[in-house]
Amino acid sequence: MQHLKTKLETINWQRVTDDMHNNGYAIVNNILSNIQCESLIENYDEPTAYRKTVIMERYRFGRGEYKYFDYPLPDIVKTIREQIYPYLSPIANLWMTVLKIDKTFPNSLQALLSLCHKNNQLKPTPLILKYNKFGFNTLHQDLYGDIYFPIQAVLFLNEPNEDYSGGEFVLTQQVPRAQSKPIVLQPKKGDMLFFTTNFRPIKGNKGYYRSIMKHGVSELHNGIRHTLGIIFHDAQN
Repeated sequence: MQHLKTKLETINWQRVTDDMHNNGYAIVNNILSNIQCESLIENYDEPTAYRKTVIMERYRFGRGEYKYFDYPLPDIVKTIREQIYPYLSPIANLWMTVLKIDKTFPNSLQALLSLCHKNNQLKPTPLILKYNKFGFNTLHQDLYGDIYFPIQAVLFLNEPNEDYSGGEFVLTQQVPRAQSKPIVLQPKKGDMLFFTTNFRPIKGNKGYYRSIMKHGVSELHNGIRHTLGIIFHDAQN
């Protein structure tokens, strides 16, 4: 895990910060190796690793499935979650400040989880998602309770246009007095995407306003697509 920790520490976090402020998302290339991606995929069918499996069709979430990891998290998931959170909390706190929201996020992940646990949000939220041909994920937000962190991450475990086609990552951004703006992204295998969980600040003529954002996955034309989702707050169920 030391190599991964070093790679996470040496990310250009200033660029990530700027991209998050300007766009509500940021892409960092080549975080996971091919071996790490394949290991996560191979463990997808390991029943003891997960606390819950969700079949999307049952809840009209889309077509596909995802599994929530159980505590203790796998080392690679735990490392990513713990290492990147301290770089994201200053971004989240600046957002709260400019939007005049009376909320401050702690500097450490453990302190955030302590707040979750005091609010009866006890269950881990990192998850792995799998889509086959015709799979998709409807637009949504991953909130899970009253305590939630406004930024999350997803790591891409398959190579687009080789392992699958279609399956683009989709963001929508609310635009005042207009239809929502679509944003379509296609990160490569091993890349990490940061994006807003709920909203981001945008500067208007009268100061900053809150722009609501949702995310989803477009329909796969062929192949199989896996992603690793890193959500920082814990859930109630």
